[in-house]
Formats: sequence, C-alpha cells, structure tokens
Amino acid sequence: MQLPLKLAKSLEKRKEENALRSLKQNAQLIDFSSNDYLGLASSEEIYQGAHQIVKENNLFKNGATGSRLLSGNHKLYDLAENFLAEFHQTEAALIFNSGYDANIGFFSSVPKRGDFIFYDELVHASIRDGISMSNAKAYKFSHNNIEDLKSRLNRLPKAENSEIYLVTESVFSMDGDMAALKELAKILEEFGAFLIIDEAHATGIFGEKGEGLVQELGIQEKVFARLNTFGKAPGCHGAVILGNKDLKNYLVNFSRSLIYTTALPPHSVATILAVYQQFKTEIPETQQLKSNIRFFKEEIIKNDLQKSFLESNSAIQSCIIPGNQQVKNIAESLRKEGFEVKPILSPTVPKGSERLRFCLHSFNSENDISEVLKNLAKLLPINLHDARVEN
Repeated sequence: MQLPLKLAKSLEKRKEENALRSLKQNAQLIDFSSNDYLGLASSEEIYQGAHQIVKENNLFKNGATGSRLLSGNHKLYDLAENFLAEFHQTEAALIFNSGYDANIGFFSSVPKRGDFIFYDELVHASIRDGISMSNAKAYKFSHNNIEDLKSRLNRLPKAENSEIYLVTESVFSMDGDMAALKELAKILEEFGAFLIIDEAHATGIFGEKGEGLVQELGIQEKVFARLNTFGKAPGCHGAVILGNKDLKNYLVNFSRSLIYTTALPPHSVATILAVYQQFKTEIPETQQLKSNIRFFKEEIIKNDLQKSFLESNSAIQSCIIPGNQQVKNIAESLRKEGFEVKPILSPTVPKGSERLRFCLHSFNSENDISEVLKNLAKLLPINLHDARVEN
C-alpha cells in the first residue's frame, strides 16, 4: 500500500533539503556524540548494584505489568523517589519513563487556560510539544535575553486568576551554554511567576555531587519544578520531576503521560537508584570530564577554531558549519578518521546554524581531543572560521 500523498511529499521535501533522517547502528569509533558523559552506561559496578537492589527486594520481573496507577507501582519506586527527593533537596520526586514523557506530562497538565507560559526560544522539542498541548498562552523570548523577557512580561495584560510560568533549560542541549538562572529567579519574585527548569544536561555534571546547576547555585527553594533526566550523565533511563508534595499529587492525578503508560520495570528503577547511590558517595569521572572540557577549549584556541565554536563551559561544544551538505561532509570525513561526531542539521536547528555537536566524556583521552580538533581544522574551510552564530 502506498504512503498517503501528503506524507510522501513531506519525505521528498526532506530529501531535497538534504535533511532526511535514518536509523543507523553505532560503529566502534571514538565517541564524541553520545550523551554518556561520564561513561556510566557501561559501568559494571552500577549494573551489579542494580541487580543487588532487585535481588534484595525480590523483584525479578521483566516488566512492570501495568501503569503506576494499576499494577506497575512496585516498591522500588518509593525507594528511588525518596532517595531522589533527599538528594535534590526537595519535598517530592515523581519518576517518569523518559524526559520526553515528563515534559509532555507536565506542560500539558499544569499551565491552564488563562495562564501564560514564557519560554526560552532554544528549549528542547519535548518542552515545546508539551506547551503545544496546553491551553495556556505561550510566548517565547530571545535566548538568554533577560531584558527581552522582562519587556514581554511588562506588556502582559493584567488578568485575574492567571499564573505565569517561566521555562528554560539550565544547560542548553544544542548550544551547550547555560541559562541566567539567578536572574530568572529574581524575575519570578518581581512578577510572581513559577520557574520550571530542565536540568537534563546538567544532572550528574554540575553541583558538588552531580545534583545539577540549580543546586550548585543554591536556588532550589525558588524553583517550582525541575526536570532531571537519567539518560545523559547518569547513563540509564527515565526522568524525574522534582517539586513539592502537592505538585506530585497533582501530576499523579492529571499527567496523562504518567497515568496512561506502562511503568518502568524494576531493573530500570533499580539502576536509577544504584546510580544515585554512587553519586552520593563519589563520582571521580565528573572531575575528569571537567578537565576534558577545559582541555578541549584550550585545543580550540590552539587550532584557531574559536570563531567557529559557540561559547560553552559544558560537555556540549558546537562548531557552526552552515549548510546541511557541508556539515554532513565534514562529519563523514571525521568518521573516516575514526571519530564519531554527529552533524546537527536544519530543521533541528535553524537554517544557517547547522553544526557539528561535540559531546565530551570523562573517557575521552587528551590525545583523542587533540587529534579530532586537528582534523577538524584541516577540514574546515577558512571562510567558515568566522561563521559563529550569535544568539
């Protein structure tokens, strides 16, 4: 049976724009592309720790058997959520199956008709999708532009029974830069707003023990809700929404992505708990990652590439190479040299800001970092060295 005409035309347009996606197996190359920042996805210690937790609680099941409101809310959820709440210094924690599910569930249910959502223009697609499912009015503000946000808030008509929600990521997934969280915390006090922060790319990296950027800055008491995902630095799966007990109770009752999906199996929740138990003691990989970030930035300067890279102090370092074909060609050339660096194409990022997105890890050696940037410097056309996009 043929694909419907509208769908076929959409695929054809992607082909014409050289932006067609496909599923590929990962090759055994030097990893500068995965979100496994600390290498914990391959940790045997965590794997064995999760198995021990399952064993101690006699939960040898392959699946959860139902949604959390039916038969799937096994006791590991309580153990993990209580641990997460204490670790992140908040009243309550609610685990979702993924960061996408958490954002969809939160934004589709919390902001109501008559409310207002202000979100950074570079927030993740999952936040945008959740906002699109809300009945609240939504407005984007220029990336990390506090003055633009305040200007938009000042123009907001006064309305009774209306709430204002401010939404950002602490570390942005494509640019790798950080939100002005302290300034946003001041704004919410001025306008009586609720602050929501996605900590997906900060969890496990920032903070004394990987708590995230919010706790590193000491503003957790001012944040209404935090989303921390486990598929990046923690190296496992799922996500958690952190907030007060009333918020948790509300989401259990109204968040459809929690209510109407099968829960995570015991071993997945046990892995989350095993990772966080290790976070609470010591994660030496975090310091190695931070050292690699510093070294990578030094090598950018050494290879005269700083005008092509966006400024970032996180594990995400983006080199702007405008044009889908051009960035794909350079990524393929690096791949032939043994380096896995993903090209990020439009429309995932705006046209003209296509990029190579380097994800740094604790297990990348200094030699790997030096070699990949030396190769990039040879491949990058001279006229692209001034291609940096300012946001």
